[in-house]
Amino acid sequence: MDLHGDFHVYDTTLRDGAQQEGLSLSVADKLSIARQLDDLGVGYIEGGWPGANPKDTEFFRRAAAELDLRNARLAAFGATRRAGVRAADDPLVAALRDSSAGVVTLVAKSHDRHVELALRTTLEENLAMIRDTVTHLREEGQTVFLDAEHFFDGYRANRDYALEVLRTAYDAGAEVIALCDTNGGMLPGWVADVVHDVRENAQVRVGIHCHNDTGCAVANTLAAVDAGATHVQGTINGYGERTGNADLVSVVANLELKLDKRVLPQGLLGEATRIAHAVAEVTNFPPASRQPYVGSSAFTHKAGLHASAIKVDPDLYQHMDPSGVGNDMRLLVSDMAGRASIELKGRELGFDLSGDRELVTRITERVKVLENRGFTFEAADASFELLLVEEVEGTRPSYFEVESWRVITETRPGDDAVSEATVKLKADGVRYVQTGEGNGPVNALDQALREAIGLAYPGVAKFELIDYKVRILDQGHGTDAITRVLIETTDGEASWVTVGVGANVIEASWGALVDGVTFGLRRQEA
Repeated sequence: MDLHGDFHVYDTTLRDGAQQEGLSLSVADKLSIARQLDDLGVGYIEGGWPGANPKDTEFFRRAAAELDLRNARLAAFGATRRAGVRAADDPLVAALRDSSAGVVTLVAKSHDRHVELALRTTLEENLAMIRDTVTHLREEGQTVFLDAEHFFDGYRANRDYALEVLRTAYDAGAEVIALCDTNGGMLPGWVADVVHDVRENAQVRVGIHCHNDTGCAVANTLAAVDAGATHVQGTINGYGERTGNADLVSVVANLELKLDKRVLPQGLLGEATRIAHAVAEVTNFPPASRQPYVGSSAFTHKAGLHASAIKVDPDLYQHMDPSGVGNDMRLLVSDMAGRASIELKGRELGFDLSGDRELVTRITERVKVLENRGFTFEAADASFELLLVEEVEGTRPSYFEVESWRVITETRPGDDAVSEATVKLKADGVRYVQTGEGNGPVNALDQALREAIGLAYPGVAKFELIDYKVRILDQGHGTDAITRVLIETTDGEASWVTVGVGANVIEASWGALVDGVTFGLRRQEA
């Protein structure tokens, strides 16, 4: 089954999702999320709008060299040419052409009022803009999708013109026309009726793009599919402006598990919970505990009638086996909580824990204690693997002993801050003292630690800090704040993520950096 051909799952987290209030993604963040989305098996990842802002232009430049996508194709988003300008001469169209993305998604006005008031052009010129831009990009060898903006409202205002927009794009070579509920005001029955009419009277391949302003984005998307749409757009965790977009995990889980429509590569839906939580760590927006399918409370049961029944048969109070989406059933008064996920994750990392109930219980309880202190292992596999090694083998991998570390940051008016760190450690009885400089305390500590390790182990790979993500978990209210830092490290062949927690950014970062280097040394030794 060709998932790209028969049915499209199209993610727009990096573009539409990034418009959520308070959500800001660096280029490194976007690359990290793209890798997670590829692991989920989506068919298309919309990376942003090249040419519209430097960050998205840089993302596509780096993606061409750094992203090795196994399941997804990268799509660039942009607008049709400006009125009165040839597509070949429009600089924003040129940015799409030069983005190295094999797929371009064009946004076009399908609401007559928007054409006249927002674009300030004629209805005829809007059709010419669509036709010219689609034709030009197709001639340049790119696949073109079209997002018909404000389609449902435009359909109500002027059905004939809205349908003509779709026909014009499709006849020019657009492979999919996504009908956009841009204002998010539709209900499922309304969406189904319009999609039926479009399929009967426009003869185009229909996609759907829904916002959640009525709380119906997922339901509207499913209604569109039931009416014949074969291309669904959404975002991980439902990110997006105002009330968000359709939550793509809920959409694909409902399609696969409830409607028996396979839309992802076999077995990858089981990664949904891990990926949803990992993306949440990157965005700094905690995953909603009551989020369908992947929330921590989605399959949680309290004491009483529910818990008693669950012990007899989990299906009595659950609509599905949570392992289907990589989640876990939790009984809040039971020692069963979390055991299955520990065993599954251990197996993924090469540890068979199934035959030792006491060991699994011990690991589960330790993870709970650490998570209560602020740690997270959803996005920090390397730290979790070090924990497993310590519990399974009885000792934590140790290649050096930290004696002390310190960091000083100097700020001068009108100049960048400069940090200097000093690290003292012992390896094989030899003491090493190294300093490092950076544009912040984390960079300086990383530099000093890697310099010391390079002296202690002169043959090791040169570890490199890729990125770090800071989250303040608790402002303290009279006590020390709790800070969590995720550190991503690489040796040039692979990358790994570790986690540290402390009273401040520097303390938390140091813990994550030590774990990162320890894991790297163990990885090389293996």
